Amino acid sequence: MTYVVTDNCIACKYTCPVDCFYEGENMLVINPDECIDCGVCEPECPAEAIKPDTEPGLDTWLKLNAEYSVVWPNLAVRHDPLPNAKDYDGVEGKLAALFSPKPGKGG
Repeated sequence: MTYVVTDNCIACKYTCPVDCFYEGENMLVINPDECIDCGVCEPECPAEAIKPDTEPGLDTWLKLNAEYSVVWPNLAVRHDPLPNAKDYDGVEGKLAALFSPKPGKGG
């Protein structure tokens, strides 16, 4: 099992100090090969954007996490969330409307 970052992270980007996270311009992803299934990240996300891959319907998100975790920089320190994170929490359709494939700053 691994954990997966889902659409509610887009435009929010609450960071978690776990080494398997990678940072895009407006969201984070988890490298499924590096996730040790510790579960620390799931309760730390105030947007509830992190789910175990055992939940149904997460195939798209597992693929997206795997794809971008090998091209985005590793996130080893906590950053502030995006300025309008609370405004975007729970907004539907963020993948099509707001997702950016650009890398974040990492660190």
